Amino acid sequence: MSIHPTAIVHPAARIGREVEIGPYSVVGEHVEIGDRTWIGPHVVLGGHTRIGCDNRIYQFCSIGEAPQDKKYSGEPTRLDIGDRNTIREFCTFNCGTAQDAGVTRLGDDNWIMAYVHLAHDCQVGNQTIFANNTQLAGHVQVGDWAILGGFTVVHQFVRIGAHSFTAMGTILLQDLPPFVTAAGNPAEPRSINAEGLKRRGFDATSIAAVKRAFKTLYKSGMKLEEAKAAISAEAAATPGLSLLSTFLDAPGRGIIR
Repeated sequence: MSIHPTAIVHPAARIGREVEIGPYSVVGEHVEIGDRTWIGPHVVLGGHTRIGCDNRIYQFCSIGEAPQDKKYSGEPTRLDIGDRNTIREFCTFNCGTAQDAGVTRLGDDNWIMAYVHLAHDCQVGNQTIFANNTQLAGHVQVGDWAILGGFTVVHQFVRIGAHSFTAMGTILLQDLPPFVTAAGNPAEPRSINAEGLKRRGFDATSIAAVKRAFKTLYKSGMKLEEAKAAISAEAAATPGLSLLSTFLDAPGRGIIR
């Protein structure tokens, strides 16, 4: 363990093996830091926060503080961060609220760039990329492998599907289905994330099925319920589409369309 003499670490904080804490950082009473995690200078870790192993948190981040919600009354809600995440400068992650599950979560192997805001009760999966100034309001859900371009802004309660992609400056007011790329204010669907799927090992047959589903959903002229039924029928024969079919059947704010 390497803690700089100027850092302030509460004696009750739980610090793992080979953790490094940089100059002038502050670690609160209810914070747990997993093995081999590196905390840069001027980082504030507060609230009931658990940080897993092998993370890197850069300078001037505020992690685990009270949610920006007027209904919050000091309940012991939590922030849970998984393993092997990179969290760059000036990020702000808030704890959950009693009105939801009471926990904000960031999974494993995520690449979080500077000035990202993760509001209360957000649930972020694994292997995502959030470019600079991505802003998530409360209760947002983000699936695995999603990529959010710089200055993407997400309305509260929006769901973002796995393997989706947003262009720089996208404003998401409704749900973004899996595999879909979006851009604009408000966001509009543009295509499928074909290049991302190739990089993740999807074969040509699976990608072709996703393309057909995109056309069914956005180009066929079908009503939404008709398109959902058609995609569900094809998903029965094409397992790769089950992710999209399940997403469309789940409750939400309605998809971008």
